[in-house]
Amino acid sequence: MLPDRTLDGRVAIITGGGTGIGRAIALEYARLGARLVLASRSPEHLEPAAEELRATFGAEVLTAPTDVRVPEQVERLCEETVRRFGSIDILVNNAAGNFFCPAEKLSPNGWQAVVNIVLNGTFYCSRAAGLRMIAGGRGGNILNLVATYAWTGGPGTIHSACAKAGVVCMTRTLAVEWAHHKIRVNAIAPGPVETEGAGSKLWATPEVRSAMLKTVPRGRIGIPEEIAQASAYLVSDFADFITGEVLVMDGGQWLGKGMFGEGNR
Repeated sequence: MLPDRTLDGRVAIITGGGTGIGRAIALEYARLGARLVLASRSPEHLEPAAEELRATFGAEVLTAPTDVRVPEQVERLCEETVRRFGSIDILVNNAAGNFFCPAEKLSPNGWQAVVNIVLNGTFYCSRAAGLRMIAGGRGGNILNLVATYAWTGGPGTIHSACAKAGVVCMTRTLAVEWAHHKIRVNAIAPGPVETEGAGSKLWATPEVRSAMLKTVPRGRIGIPEEIAQASAYLVSDFADFITGEVLVMDGGQWLGKGMFGEGNR
């Protein structure tokens, strides 16, 4: 756990910041002294999270209903952030969308719905925030939430897998292009994490949950606080020499159990 005030006074935009991993990241950043901007296309998620942050940590919080698929709304988000707080120091691209569908049954609209949020939305937010970081001259940090199937492939989630693969490439490309502006760009690839949204959709029955756990060498599901603490490290000065990196946090799931896995010995 990072020391208190590690992010003292820094301004962080978190997309999808009202629930799940985004909310956990907001709570950790608030504990560390950041001023926060929570963005979501579901306005009903924002104010409860903001009130929790204010009540728990006395955090300064701006809520901004934003659809990251719409460049004009993203520009407004960044303009409002600078108007309220004076700068953008951290951007967490956490907003996402996903659903299971075999590729042959996936409609063009279904493809576009996910790619527009995950890939296009990440670029729109990164560009808008990055331009303001460059103009401010202080640099900053961009953190993207991806997934290991960006490089392993994701049967049943081709739209999300391809979009996340694009975000991995974007992470590494911007890390190089913007390094001389003192902007670091990194990513985290979470595995199964215990959130209300994911839990209800991805392992809705005990049988599915048990089958999923058998794929994780660590033998458990992650928790949002673990992702939040790692994200705080990556955007802090403690990680100043890290850029273009993708930190995998999946209990070894993408590596598999191989011949030494339970049942194979």
